[in-house]
Amino acid sequence: MGGTDYYKDKISLVTGANSGIGYALTEELLKRGAIVYMAGRNPDKIEKAAKNLSKYRDSIHTVIVDVTVQEQVKKAIQGTAEETGRLDFLFNNAGIFKPMLFENARLEDWKIMINTNLWSVIYGVHTALPIMLKQGSGHIINTASLAGLVPYPMQVIYDTTKYAVVGLSESLRYEYAEKDISFSVICPGDINTPIFSKVVDSKGIGADIPQEAHPVDEAVSYCLDQVSKHKGRIIVPEKPNSNIYGGYILGNEQVEEFLLKHAHEHRIRFEKEGRFI
Repeated sequence: MGGTDYYKDKISLVTGANSGIGYALTEELLKRGAIVYMAGRNPDKIEKAAKNLSKYRDSIHTVIVDVTVQEQVKKAIQGTAEETGRLDFLFNNAGIFKPMLFENARLEDWKIMINTNLWSVIYGVHTALPIMLKQGSGHIINTASLAGLVPYPMQVIYDTTKYAVVGLSESLRYEYAEKDISFSVICPGDINTPIFSKVVDSKGIGADIPQEAHPVDEAVSYCLDQVSKHKGRIIVPEKPNSNIYGGYILGNEQVEEFLLKHAHEHRIRFEKEGRFI
């Protein structure tokens, strides 16, 4: 089934939907005819985001949920399924990015990022999968990162959570293939979203969006096309990121040198400015 028809009139729940990739996914799903439940933690932000998409008001709903709290995730997913009679897509998209040197990281930093980036995905799958098994179909899409495939330095906590999301998604993809439940994992590189502004230096100044960052609307359109083809691992933008990943897996010396150079330069910047971008 094609990229547009795959979503038409389907029930989709998107977490982290008030900004960034989550908001762009929501908008593109609506364009493709889906019925979307926008999920976010902050009521004001999620309502504002929904108002910006008011032309789709007959197909858009809002859900307030803190994805780090299992009962809230359970209530959001089960409530959506009970209200609509089914759940066709779950986009476990909510996450945070906070790069830091390992020696500066507190155990609390680990807990916060693991709860947000990994446990939220586990909670979502744990609730949605029984619903989808009962109805005999469904597709769960988890947002990881290129940092879940390539071990970028100075973001070890983030890398750890995203590697786990990739492994979880790919294992489940094969485990439930014969049950007609699909799993995909999105692995974005640098995408033009506000996430960079949240990475602040020692003076509290947020980072600029990298010039080479990929447009978010193009990124999500590509991702939804790949999801509709039941692709398991979706790297976006595909080039040059798939080359970096492939080179890393194959032990390419240029990629090894790139990562070592990356670590050296970014450690210097971290020590001088308090952030590496």
